[in-house]
Parts: sequence; C-alpha cells; structure tokens
Amino acid sequence: MALDTLKSALPDYAKDLKLNLGSVIGNSELPQQQLWGTVLACAIASRSPRVLSELEPEAKANLSAEAYTAAKSAAAIMAMNNVYYRTRHLLSDPEYNNLRAGLRMNVIGNPGVDKTDFELWSLAVSAINGCGMCLDSHEQVLRKAGVDRETVQEAFKIAAVIQAVGATLDAEGVLAGNG
Repeated sequence: MALDTLKSALPDYAKDLKLNLGSVIGNSELPQQQLWGTVLACAIASRSPRVLSELEPEAKANLSAEAYTAAKSAAAIMAMNNVYYRTRHLLSDPEYNNLRAGLRMNVIGNPGVDKTDFELWSLAVSAINGCGMCLDSHEQVLRKAGVDRETVQEAFKIAAVIQAVGATLDAEGVLAGNG
C-alpha cells in the first residue's frame, strides 16, 4: 500500500507526519471519490515526484476515469488560478481587481464530476499554493452547497500532510545525494 511505503520512507524525526498520513488518508471519513480526488490533486500540487508516484496508482484505482481526470484538472487549473488571484490580492493597487482576467477556466463550470467534489479538490490545492482569495471562494461555494466545516477541514488537513511529506522526502533525497 502506498501509504505504508511513504510512511516507512519518512525519517524518524518526521514521526508526526507518519502518524498524520495514516490518520488523514487511512482513517478519513470522506467518501472515496472526495478522498482520493483530494489525495491525487494534492499529490500533483505538492510537486513531489516521490509522493505523486506512490499515491497516483491508488488514487487511480479508487476513482472513476472521470473523477481521475477531474482531480488532475483541479490541480492544473488551480496551479494557474492560485498564482493569478494571489498576485492580484497581494498587489497594493486595487485597480487590478477591476481588470478582466481573460484566462480560460471552463473546467470549473463543467468538471465532469459533482461540482462539490471539484470545489473540495480546488480548495485543497489552493491551501498548498497559499491563495487566500481562492480558499475563500471555494470554501464559500462548498458551504453554500451544504458542506460542513469538518469536511472542508478534512481536505486542507490532507493538503497539509501531503505537502509536508513531499517536502520532507524530497529534502531527504537531496541530502542523501539522490536528488
């Protein structure tokens, strides 16, 4: 199992990550599609080849073809949107908020899966990428759709742990001369 492989690869100083990886993914109460879509989108967003190569096969096995593609689409579109909207937010000139984005984002309107799942995946990726505007936007859509705060929190906990595992394993690879 991919989780066991990742947990065993983590160094002793990252024991908390081992435990958290097991709890946020292994003991998640999210439905399978929400869980594994979040895992896949976050593994992509983590930019860690090791994390992605370990988690992708299990995600693919637990997702329909449509959900698998939609999770990858969430990671892709949010990679763009998080940079764009974070930059707009960080610039001190408020006039940028009045300019049309002019960027294609069609997948958000028609992701090929339940819109709530796609929003959850987008929120998780936005947590990794640190875009407050996108986090607020996706959280509001989820809450209006009746998603409780615990479910939203579950998604960004998964994002936090996957990001931390990726950073730790990638750093260890470099320190060992393998990266």
